[in-house]
Amino acid sequence: MKFDKPLYYLLKSQLGGISIMDRYIVTESIGPFLLSVGIFSSLGVAIGYLSDLINKVIESNLPIVQAAQVLLLKVPEFVSYALPISVLLSSLMVFGRLSNNSEIIALRSCGVSLYRIVAPAIALSLLVTGITFLFNELVVPAANYRATAILVESIQEEHPFWQTRDIFYPDYERVTLPNGETRQRLKSLFYAKQFDGKQMKMLTILQWLGENLNQIIISDSASWNGEQQTWDFFNGTIYKIAPDTSYDETLSFDRRQIPFSRVPFDLAVLGRDPDEMNIAQAQAYIKLLRQTGDEKKLLMFQVRTQQKMAFPFVCLVFGVVGSALGSRPQHVSRATSFGLSVAIVFLYYVLGFSLGSFGTIGIFSPFLAAWLPNFIGLGVGFWLLGRTDS
Repeated sequence: MKFDKPLYYLLKSQLGGISIMDRYIVTESIGPFLLSVGIFSSLGVAIGYLSDLINKVIESNLPIVQAAQVLLLKVPEFVSYALPISVLLSSLMVFGRLSNNSEIIALRSCGVSLYRIVAPAIALSLLVTGITFLFNELVVPAANYRATAILVESIQEEHPFWQTRDIFYPDYERVTLPNGETRQRLKSLFYAKQFDGKQMKMLTILQWLGENLNQIIISDSASWNGEQQTWDFFNGTIYKIAPDTSYDETLSFDRRQIPFSRVPFDLAVLGRDPDEMNIAQAQAYIKLLRQTGDEKKLLMFQVRTQQKMAFPFVCLVFGVVGSALGSRPQHVSRATSFGLSVAIVFLYYVLGFSLGSFGTIGIFSPFLAAWLPNFIGLGVGFWLLGRTDS
């Protein structure tokens, strides 16, 4: 009996020791995978960002050189989005071709289970999962942060997470009521109109003593003194408030050290979009948010941080689903593979977006909101593999 060359190698790998089959499937997957990364990354940049950048050049006078830098700096983000989609498409194409050529049937007739056949593709998807995780930790946040910095410096574009204006920090203390219950009580309120990276400008601070407003501090500027772990205030006035809310005393100063929490300074320095932080930075920022009492923003950052951890494992999910669908005994052309990829990616990201939204409003925990799409996807993928293998 004569076989074509690919089938001969597949059968030889089963008869002589499996490693050749693994190498064959991995080799066949690399080409479509790299091609898909290039295509989807280019489409993502062109569709998702290029038009907005052109508008900034035309309407906001963003210089062409800076625009080119921003465009290049956004490429890593779209490459990270393309990696899972490329795993899905390459799995569909490779196993679809093996199925169309009856090579999967030949392997299974030799006693090789479908799970063993798709094992190399799943191993490759695990490798891409690790690469995606490292890429999202080491490259993407720094590139996104630099791109935002260029826009802020060039056209003074405002970003909601960059704390350069209207820095607001309420400081609470826990008090025990006569009935034994505990509750939060506002201890002080910090407001600065601007932050230039070193100094706060035009500050107003309200401080309470118990239930009564105790003093108001107004200052032109203030900076954090790292050596003495306190604030240096410049050119200001302290208004002491009597229990009857009248002014008790007024103190003017050129420079004065006032003990106050460092949190407003850290919030201003560390404030970024979640996509501009790695996991360690996001977790540090979450600790600061817990001290502000801003539950809505805290939940959002917790969900986004869990999503950063969960996202690389989409590669594994798509590897399992793509291998299962491609191995089914039906004709799967390249066009069909592409269409299936688009449909699966759309359904997956709609599910992820919906559950993420439920997490930010507290219906699901941040962990479930981020990881449940992966659990569902893996469940569906292994169910399809089981049905095809039976």
